[in-house]
Amino acid sequence: MFSLASCVVMPADQRKEQADIMATQHGWKSLLLHTKQFTLLAYVPENLSQAEQLSIYIEGDGLAWLDRTQPSLDPTPINPIGLKLAMQQPSGVAVYLARPCQFVKAEDAQNCAVTYWTDRRFSEEVIVASDQAVTQLVNLYHVKRIELVGYSGGAAVAALIAARRRDVERLITVAGNLDHAAWTQTHHISPLAQSLNAADAWKDLTEVPQFHFVGGKDRNIGQEVTDSYLAHFPSKKNIHLKVIDDFGHACCWAEQWKKLYPYSGNTNQ
Repeated sequence: MFSLASCVVMPADQRKEQADIMATQHGWKSLLLHTKQFTLLAYVPENLSQAEQLSIYIEGDGLAWLDRTQPSLDPTPINPIGLKLAMQQPSGVAVYLARPCQFVKAEDAQNCAVTYWTDRRFSEEVIVASDQAVTQLVNLYHVKRIELVGYSGGAAVAALIAARRRDVERLITVAGNLDHAAWTQTHHISPLAQSLNAADAWKDLTEVPQFHFVGGKDRNIGQEVTDSYLAHFPSKKNIHLKVIDDFGHACCWAEQWKKLYPYSGNTNQ
């Protein structure tokens, strides 16, 4: 949840450079998606021209806080697990979408106030911009159906986007903050009063197939948060929950994603 209180933090431009290198080595390129309020960065396969179905991976909160009282000045993640997951998808076509204000600078960092990765991290403005970025990817690659995959706070964004669209084939979350009210209560921290809550959008998600992964050793977003979200659904017919006892919040999702990804023909899910 909070980290690096006494550590030297890698500068944001170096975090961006490392992600660029990671993407390039995987045969991907960066793409800037301009919305009315924010510019969002995506990484996409270099040779991608069109796709019938597209998996869009949405990053977590990144470096939102330096410690319990000091927010970061740049939320670009040190360890972009969402990107790593996207690059490990074993089948289909995957792309990556960063959160507003991650991996951008100068003129592309317009409206990037600290509030948009702290108390307003899931605000209407953030969800609208992220949804518009998804639409740009859909239009750019002539996509008919999408799968949204969200890691950590990106799970909330993915769920809130899915609740607004009719082209979402399924929703997958990994260590997801699907009920931030339950999350803040668990950690005894201030509520995200300026943010939308994915749990409140449950009525618009009842027909969306969902697959949620939780780490049994996750001390940041434990199973109680997912359970609080799932409790809103009268029927669980479209919902699958998988708890992996030995996994934490960061470990070991990306390393094992080729085996865990639930729609690649695996029979052990």
